[in-house]
Amino acid sequence: MTQFKFIDRTNSFLKDYRGLPKDIQERVEKAIALLVDNPRHPSLRVRKIRGAEVIWEAIVTMSYRITFKPLKGGILQLRRVGTHDILKTP
Repeated sequence: MTQFKFIDRTNSFLKDYRGLPKDIQERVEKAIALLVDNPRHPSLRVRKIRGAEVIWEAIVTMSYRITFKPLKGGILQLRRVGTHDILKTP
């Protein structure tokens, strides 16, 4: 996985994000910045989601995750953000 040049936030991600507590939103922003700069940073624990070939997850906190998809052209598509339950929905 290479560095990303652009960020695309899906409507689902934006809706999820708006519903998060402010302190978690701040941590999400830090995780996104780190993901853009260094997708292999150990604190993110980036991994493919089982059963999905192109969907990945990154850890925000022990309870919160970001799901994303790398797209052509160096685009990071942020798909969902929330507790571990977000992994159960597309």
